Amino acid sequence: MKLARRTFMHLAAGAAALPALPRVAWAQVYPSRPVRIVAPTGPGGAPDIIARLIGPWLSDRLGQQFVIENRPGSGNNIGTEVVVRAPPDGYTLLMVSSSNAINATLYDKLNFVFLRDIAAIAGIISLPFVMVVNPSVPAKTVPELTAYAKANPGKISFGSPGIGTPGHVAGELFKMLAGIEMIHVPYRGGGAVMSDLLGGQVQVLFGTTSLTVEQIRAGKLRALAVTSAIRWEGLPDIPTVGDFVPGYEASSIFGLGAPQKTPVEIIDKLNKEINVGLNDPKLKTRLMDLGGTLLAGSPADFDKLIAADTKKWGNVIRGANIKSD
Repeated sequence: MKLARRTFMHLAAGAAALPALPRVAWAQVYPSRPVRIVAPTGPGGAPDIIARLIGPWLSDRLGQQFVIENRPGSGNNIGTEVVVRAPPDGYTLLMVSSSNAINATLYDKLNFVFLRDIAAIAGIISLPFVMVVNPSVPAKTVPELTAYAKANPGKISFGSPGIGTPGHVAGELFKMLAGIEMIHVPYRGGGAVMSDLLGGQVQVLFGTTSLTVEQIRAGKLRALAVTSAIRWEGLPDIPTVGDFVPGYEASSIFGLGAPQKTPVEIIDKLNKEINVGLNDPKLKTRLMDLGGTLLAGSPADFDKLIAADTKKWGNVIRGANIKSD
C-alpha cells in the first residue's frame, strides 16, 4: 500500500518526535510509584535521620511515598553501590554524605567512582563538629591544647567512631594545620568513643553536635571550639577552630543523589521541592535542630561541594597515610 506524500511526512515527523516525548512526559508524571531513598547507614545515623526528615516532605509534595531503606556496611559503600547499580529512573535515590567524598580516596578498590556514577540532586545540610576534651586535660582553649600537646608528645589521644570517618579526618586535619601529634584511637561507633572519652581513656574528640552537646551542658566535657567556618548558634560562646588555626574548617555535608544518567527533568524537579522544603518553617526548624547550616542551591552547587570535599579529604587521607580497615 502506498501512502500519500503528505501523510508519509506527517507520520515520519511524529515518529522522529517519539524518543523525546516519553522523557518529558515521564518527568511530568514523576513519581508515579513509590521512591526509595537509600541511607547507607543503620537506623539512627545522621544520613538516616536526615532522610527521615526529607522523605515525608517529598511524599507530601509529590504524592507518592518516599521510603527510607537502610543499607549499612563497608563505610557507606554497600548502600552507595546499590544506588549506582539501580536504573537511572528517579526511583532509587541516595542520601549522600561526606563519607562518600572521604571513601573516594580511602578505599583503593571500589566498584564505582562516586563523582562519576552519582548525579547530584540537592544539598540539604552541613553539620559541624565540636572539639571537646575530657575535663582532666589541662587546656581550656585551642592554643592551650596545642601548647600542651607540643610539650607532652604522645600523651594526647583523640578518639573517633572509626578509621576514615568524618570525625577522624577532622582530627587529622587539625593535627596537620596545628603542627601537633595526637594518637588516633578508632572505635566502632559514636557511643563507644563517647564512653571512653567520659572515662578518660581518650582525651579529645571531634564529635557531632548531637553526640556532644548534652555532655557539654552537663559539664562532663569541655568544649574548646566548633569546626565550622562560623560560630554555631547552639553554642554561641564557643569560638571556631579557625579562629586559632588559620584555614581550618571541617563539616559533614548531606544531600540527595541519584544514579548517573537520571533524567535532568527529574533531578530538577526533586531539587526544586527540596529547596522549597529548606524554606518551610517546620522542616527548616527540624533540620536546624540537628545543629548545622542549610545548603539550599542547584544540583551544580551541590556537585561542586561534593567535588571540593573529595579533594580536601583526599589530601588529608594521603597526607596522614590513612588506610581503610
